[in-house]
This record gives sequence, structure tokens and C-alpha cells, in this order.
Amino acid sequence: MLFEHLNLDPRLLSAVTEAGYTAPTPVQAQAIPALLTGSDLMVTSRTGSGKTAAFMLPALHRLATRPLTGKGPRLLVLSPTRELASQITEAAKTYGKNLKQIRTVTLLGGTPYPVQNRNLARPYDILVATPGRLLDQMDSRRVDLSQVEMLVLDEADRMLDMGFIDDVKRIASATPATRQTLMFSATFDKPIARLAETLLREPVRIEATSLKAAHENIDQRLHYVDNLAHKNRLLAHLLTDVELNQAIIFTATKRDADLLADDLSGQGHSAAALHGDMHQGARNRTLDGLRHGRLRVLVATDVAARGIDVPGISHVINYDLPKVAEDYVHRIGRTGRAGNKGIAISLASSRDFLQLQRIERFTGKSIDVHTIAGFEPRMPIRPSSRSAARPGPAAGKGGRHSPAQDRPQHREARTPWSEQRQTKAPIRKRAG
Repeated sequence: MLFEHLNLDPRLLSAVTEAGYTAPTPVQAQAIPALLTGSDLMVTSRTGSGKTAAFMLPALHRLATRPLTGKGPRLLVLSPTRELASQITEAAKTYGKNLKQIRTVTLLGGTPYPVQNRNLARPYDILVATPGRLLDQMDSRRVDLSQVEMLVLDEADRMLDMGFIDDVKRIASATPATRQTLMFSATFDKPIARLAETLLREPVRIEATSLKAAHENIDQRLHYVDNLAHKNRLLAHLLTDVELNQAIIFTATKRDADLLADDLSGQGHSAAALHGDMHQGARNRTLDGLRHGRLRVLVATDVAARGIDVPGISHVINYDLPKVAEDYVHRIGRTGRAGNKGIAISLASSRDFLQLQRIERFTGKSIDVHTIAGFEPRMPIRPSSRSAARPGPAAGKGGRHSPAQDRPQHREARTPWSEQRQTKAPIRKRAG
């Protein structure tokens, strides 16, 4: 199937062609025809599957073929994060570049109210917003949702995880009951099913690609590390790889992201941090530097796991493993995009075996263990074979093992970043 077969406005097809797209992805091929008929839609689709175009193209087609009926948005897209909202806005501009009458407004937390207020005072067709800032503007009576024809909940599972469910319901209640509602989610668990039952009317159900589906174009690697010093030496070596074009390094905390980015900058890498405590202007400048190749390394928390679409990301490095298994899939999905190959590297110590088990159980795939000469761990522990490799004497009745026997025997204390930082030395020197 080609985009020409989807009965979209010729101006949209021209923009899609200019963007380099020829054939729709599976989620686009299934969702676009259903949306053009006016059906509500419940889509389960993993990150990087092309879902933004799946709803934006038919929405723009609808806006282009029907005149503006009054002030206020006709398309409302809710996003859990600022980064994803910005990406959706850029997609609307890219696909609608030939629709000069279509105007988009974006409402994000952390951006100045006066600028947003001026944008809202003029007629517009598309509103892309994070729930909190939208409610602020609704309470100030600057946003009227009575003209909404289509409501899109993007990354609905993430919005629930972030505690936005009541905000989403309140926003939806301010839109017409006749609206067309679309819900996109990486998972379809009970909370998502309950929300869909509340907001959608006899939706078409599409499961284009499972979140658990393997990323065939991403080489997933696991490197064991003994302690923080070993991890830092290995990271420094990985960043010297000539095949590394751009990388995102994920850390567990915002403080670690800042400190690691500073250390890498001190080593001469073009590196910067990205996390939720940064002002929106700083976040925008960082992402702009990444997209335009001025940054080679982005050190981020999970705020960047969704919503960053940069084809130049060749590597994702899990400096710290995610606490939630599905976040691993979202993280590694930042590479291997647009048909490119990608490499996802996880650095794990013996204390991480439970997280590794959860990740492998969730994805249904073992992560291949890799070693690099000169950086071998002293005692690697493979979670899936840990008990079989180290059988111990039975303890207690029935020959059951005690919990102590299942604990890793090699456990190095992790030096806090605050103590590491006091040395004022870059990673290579600090590891020695």
C-alpha cells in the first residue's frame, strides 16, 4: 500500500512525499482509513511506529476539507510530556505545510504565559497541550473547547502513570459529546481499558505492534560492571567508538544526569543534560542542539524516553537500568528509527539482576552479554542462569533454598555521586 491509496488531500500527499515517506507503516495503514470514516479509535502501538502521522494526517485532511466554524481548536491533542508535545507540533507543521490556513498553538508548562496568551487570542485550528497547562488556561477562560471535533490522547498510558487521569477526564468533559476520540497507548492494561470505556464510543480496536515486539533493527547488548569506577571506565571507552554518531545516556536521577553531563563535557565530549527540572527554554535549546548535530551525547532521565525522534541517534546507553520494565523498551526505541540500525547498551552490576529479569520477562528476549578486552568484570552474574550456575545446599524443610543463597555473592558498594564529584576529576582519571 502507498499513501496515495489512503484518499488523503493531495496537498497532504505532496508534503508526505517531500518528507521522504512512500509507504505507510502498519499503524498508519490501519488507523487512517478508520479515522476518515469518523470512528473512535483505540490503538496499541509501540514507540517509533509512526503513530503521530497516523492521527495527524486524517485530522489535517478533515480540517482542510471543512471550513473553520469559530474561535477555538477543532483538533485537540493531549500529550504527557513537553518533548512529545513539541514533536507533535512539528509533525503538524511538516504534514500541513501546504495548508496555509491551518494554524497550530502549543501549550506547555515552563513556557511564558504572555506568549501563549497572544497565540490563543488569534484564531487557530489545532491545539497541542500538556494537561496541566491546558487546565490553567481553561481556568483563565482563554481556551474554549466547544468547537473540538477530534480529541487525541497520545501516550495515554504515560499520562495515567504521571497522575493525569482526572485532568484528562475534566478536559474531555469540556469538549462536545459528538467529538471523535482517539486513544494511543503502548499498553492496554486495565486502567487504560477503563479510561477507554469512559471516553470512547464503540471504538475500532487496532493493535499494530506490541510494545513487547522485538526491535529487530536494534542490537541489544549487556555489559556487566563491578562497581561505579568500572562503569565509568567502560562508558568512557564506549564513547570513543567511531561508529557512535549520537547517543542518549539514561540515568536514574536528575542530579546524576547533570553531573555525568558535566564530567563528559570536561572530557571534551559535546554533551548536555535533559530532565524535568530544566526550564523549557533550556530544554528546547538542548533538543535543538541534538537535532542539528551540535550535541553528540545527551544525558537524560526518562523524561526523554518518549517524544524524541532524532534519526541520528545511533546508540542508547542505559547507565542506570529503568525501574519499570516497559521503560526499557521506550528508551531503546530512541535509536533504530526511520529504518536505521541502532545499538542499545545496558550497564549492569550484580545488584541489577532483578531489573534485568523483569526486562527480559517483559520483552520475552534475553539480552546478549558482551565483554570488551581490558574491561572484563571480575564476577559476572547472569540473572536467568544464576541459580543453576551456583547450586547451593538445601536449607530448611523440603529442600528449599534460603533467600540468602539467592543473593549475589559479589556486591560492591556504589560510591555516591556527591563523593565522586568532590574529586573534580573526569571519568577516566576518577576510575584509576
